[in-house]
Amino acid sequence: MHIGTSPQRPVTVRVFSQRLSATRRGARLARLLAVRQLDVWGVPYGSRLSEAAASVVAELTANAVLHGRVPGRDFLLALALGGDVLRVEVTDTRADRRPASRPRAPGPDDESGRGLLLVEALATCWGVAGEAPPRKTVWAELDASS
Repeated sequence: MHIGTSPQRPVTVRVFSQRLSATRRGARLARLLAVRQLDVWGVPYGSRLSEAAASVVAELTANAVLHGRVPGRDFLLALALGGDVLRVEVTDTRADRRPASRPRAPGPDDESGRGLLLVEALATCWGVAGEAPPRKTVWAELDASS
């Protein structure tokens, strides 16, 4: 080590990905797989991070099924846990249907439209990655510290 430089801690990044059918059953399975994988990585069921991740995965995969579905095409769930960040990514095959960068608040009588507001509240940041058509990836990062 050189004087005046700070040592860098190695960061282990754990990754998981699974392609699932673009159905309500696929979205439900994605949430279950996500919390199971987090538990395998040492993030226990019912912990703050596990609960937040379950909600984010549920919302992003529900959106992929409702708004990003193309018959016969799946969506991809990907998780990456490294350092103090859990990144959740959901890729679907409707690049032409991108979520608004700032979700609007639904009216009091609206029965839907709260999902991205929930993601925004739970995540430290979220967005849409520029994929090559016909795909888009909606991602969210959660604080994995503590």
